[in-house]
Amino acid sequence: MCSAYKPGADNPILLSALQGTEPSTTPIQNRPNRATTHSRKLKIPFIIKQITSIETGQKTGQNGHMNNCSPDFTPYIPSDAALAVSGLPDKAMQLSTVSAQLAGRMPTTTRKTIVHHMAVINSYYSNLIEGNNTLPHEIRAAQAGKLSADQAKRDLQLESIAHIQVQAWLETEKPDLQTLYTPDFIKAIHREFYKQVPESFHQIKNPENNVVNIITPGNWREHDVIVGQHKAPPHDDVAALMKRFSDVYHPDRYNGDRKIIAIMCAHHRLAWIHPFSDGNGRVIRLFTDAALKAAGMESVGVWCLSRGLARSSVKYKSVLANADSTRKGDYDGRGVLSEKMLIELSDFMLDTANDQAAYMNNLLALDQMQQRIKHYVQARNDGRITGLSPLKNNAALVLYNAFIFGKLSRPLAIESCGMPERTARRLLAQLKEEGLLSETSSRSDIAWEIPDHAEPWYFPQLTPAA
Repeated sequence: MCSAYKPGADNPILLSALQGTEPSTTPIQNRPNRATTHSRKLKIPFIIKQITSIETGQKTGQNGHMNNCSPDFTPYIPSDAALAVSGLPDKAMQLSTVSAQLAGRMPTTTRKTIVHHMAVINSYYSNLIEGNNTLPHEIRAAQAGKLSADQAKRDLQLESIAHIQVQAWLETEKPDLQTLYTPDFIKAIHREFYKQVPESFHQIKNPENNVVNIITPGNWREHDVIVGQHKAPPHDDVAALMKRFSDVYHPDRYNGDRKIIAIMCAHHRLAWIHPFSDGNGRVIRLFTDAALKAAGMESVGVWCLSRGLARSSVKYKSVLANADSTRKGDYDGRGVLSEKMLIELSDFMLDTANDQAAYMNNLLALDQMQQRIKHYVQARNDGRITGLSPLKNNAALVLYNAFIFGKLSRPLAIESCGMPERTARRLLAQLKEEGLLSETSSRSDIAWEIPDHAEPWYFPQLTPAA
């Protein structure tokens, strides 16, 4: 790091330099980078053309980086003046409010059921952004041990499961913000993911399909890369940059709405550093989910940020790429990178998060869920759901009670059926056999569940049709 750099300062670094812009033969691809096959391909390492800065007489690289300095990713968040005329503070507070409402809508058991179900959805959408289009029902089949006979599809199924296992690990670890914003924990997320994926996904291949490197789970990259039009910082700088990243986004630096805004800004800055050889996109999204939850948004996991990002993936990749831009003139902040583009990125991220939280908040409103459960039972009885026998209409009340209470004692479950005990027990047995209810033993309470055949009715448009 150069002596002129002070962490957290907003003073611009002199970047007046002749830019060495040699044409690249590397194909331009959108961020996040993803190989066209299930093996990873490394873009040809770029060569930094050495030139002399007019202002300082020091040598600079092709990105305007001083040779004696680590690359700079200021501003860390937009300035107070810029935030005051933006909608970001209001959108951050809106997200906190809706997330809190959603957390209060359901008992703990129901929340855990939804989070468990949404882990597959989150994996599906996060991996879809990277080019893995394994559908949710194929992921659940893999969880049940039903893997594809096709090796490529099988590996993609296993990659999807690896994502789910990391989510479960994060749910168990429950890292606070102090723990999350450390290089070691960010490495640990990458390590947990890559120790689960097939060995073929550890290979980095060049455009000629030759293996040029092997990924070591949890290690910073050891080569220079181009991601789309972004020339990531030199690999020798990654460790120092990740230390700086952890320092400048330390939770003690931000309060109130700034804490949420900082998480969204950090989403891009981590992508800009591109600390790993591969897997950066998924690690960053897992990190962002964990940071939002650690910041107090307990309903993260019930709503899925990656669903919104994947549904607007062209825009997502565009705002990430735009935020790589350097500052454009005196009215674009006082950092090295563009403040306007960082605001655009944060605005998109907050809009997407608010949309997804509101979507689930509306779906889980009690009156709305009651109607959808009734519609599911009606669909069963008029043959719109194939492969399953009809249900007694009383089943709707049992399922709704299980949803609002999370679980039912056996006497209450039988009473909810509103029919003679023997008939009620047969109905409960049918609901358990079809995955609509579950039990841990013959004497345990009965819990609400979300089988594949009920998901489109309970949560319309959550995922594309199979």
